[in-house]
Amino acid sequence: MSAQQQQSRKTTTAIRQAKGPGKVVALTAYTAPMARQLDPHVDMLLVGDSLGMVVYGLPSTLAVTLDMMIAHGAAVVRGSSQACVVVDLPFGSYQASPAQAFEAAARVLAETGAQAVKLEGGAEMADTVRFLTQRGVPVVSHIGLMPQQVNTVGGYKAQGMQADGSDRILHDAQALEAAGAFALVVECTAEAVGRRVTQALQIPVIGIGASPACDGQILVTEDVLGMSGARVPKFVKQYAQLGAEIEQAAARYAQEVRAGTFPAPEHCFGVKAG
Repeated sequence: MSAQQQQSRKTTTAIRQAKGPGKVVALTAYTAPMARQLDPHVDMLLVGDSLGMVVYGLPSTLAVTLDMMIAHGAAVVRGSSQACVVVDLPFGSYQASPAQAFEAAARVLAETGAQAVKLEGGAEMADTVRFLTQRGVPVVSHIGLMPQQVNTVGGYKAQGMQADGSDRILHDAQALEAAGAFALVVECTAEAVGRRVTQALQIPVIGIGASPACDGQILVTEDVLGMSGARVPKFVKQYAQLGAEIEQAAARYAQEVRAGTFPAPEHCFGVKAG
């Protein structure tokens, strides 16, 4: 990545100042080709640990490693030039201590060229967020439904449906903002909770299954493109059905190979096409 590319990217400071509905457009990316396609249209590309399920077919995000995140993060940085690239810290790479989190985050930033890291956790992670930001690591925090805690909460369930849950999520959000997070992802919460958190914070709140009142929105790109299989989360809108198109293209290719019509002369070297 050239110095010019680095300078032309949207900065974490610019994201922090993007307060207001629709100010932050974000999607996930795990590969350079996908990043190249998305980059002109988004403010932020998130290399999410959701790649464990989307790319590797794992049952959850828990088995994703730091090396996996770094490899995919570097690919996304190489495939993009203007979006702010944020890389998830995977389960087990930051929860033990602020020092452990810094070691992981420093590797991510140094080895990928990304602008920031994202980590899950509420008020209990505020000291870690503060430790990182005071040492030059920009942090996006993630609350609400936290996939790395799927075994604790008993599945992928909407959060904040009760009053005490709403108060807890707001408390988490305020603690993380005070600790120095420059943006906050709120996932799969009651709409009123997403709205309440957005109105209470000065930093941008990026929703995924939260509220249209959020300052930005993020979705998993493969969900948006119809490439993630039959189960589509309630909060996803599919803008294309590329999964079906890919299957149809593969079927046509297989048919032509078996019929001997591909490759044709025009696809061969040293042969004149008729």
